[in-house]
Amino acid sequence: MTNDPFRLDGKVALVTGSARGIGAAIATALAAAGADIACHGKDEPGEATMEAVRRLGRRAIGTAADLADRAAHEELIRTTQAELGRLDILVNNAGLIRRSPAVEYSDEDWDLLIEVNLTSAFRLSRIAGKHMIEQGSGKIVNIASLLSFQGGILVPAYAASKGGIAQLTKALANEWAAKGVNVNAIAPGYIATDNTAALRADEARSRQILERIPAGRWGEASDIAGAAHFLCAEASKYIHGHVLVVDGGWMGR
Repeated sequence: MTNDPFRLDGKVALVTGSARGIGAAIATALAAAGADIACHGKDEPGEATMEAVRRLGRRAIGTAADLADRAAHEELIRTTQAELGRLDILVNNAGLIRRSPAVEYSDEDWDLLIEVNLTSAFRLSRIAGKHMIEQGSGKIVNIASLLSFQGGILVPAYAASKGGIAQLTKALANEWAAKGVNVNAIAPGYIATDNTAALRADEARSRQILERIPAGRWGEASDIAGAAHFLCAEASKYIHGHVLVVDGGWMGR
């Protein structure tokens, strides 16, 4: 053990959507700080991420589950506790995006995005939060978005779900801060992931985006991982209900 407030030795983290992208970067960063990791992916459990965690000398397990299936939420928490012994950190990272004009947006896509992006985050937080309150400590980090603040274009369900994530973060923090549980969120800017592949492939739109970002580049998954590490560590113990924007300066422009 160490007195370093950024170390996570002895902690166990569940990171949803950690088979690739931002989730994989977060899981690896937490493992590098000393945490054991429960990985998750929709179609596969994150074998590459688990291998990266194990190379860092930490334990790793993985579960493949569709978060649109509510039965999966309880099972993810139960499996983490059963196989890794406890749960100290929950990162609600998994999410979907569907693009369409609002007048053409289907009920099916709306329901799916709200279920996966918002409802699963609430239900996982409710289950994990109960255990964290009982043990007197815990960290929950939700992955929000710039569209927690802005409306976006052609993404009504995504914007609604991420706006909800920001408000859910504050609501849970208001209830749980005094009980030793930190609930915060990260709002990534334009990050080079699968979710932004269409934007990056659009030469005109990509140029417009880069022209507004003071940092002059698309973000990387590792840029989000550092913020997540901080919010999962003892160093952030007096931060509650905050939505940390990591956007290369976009929102300040």
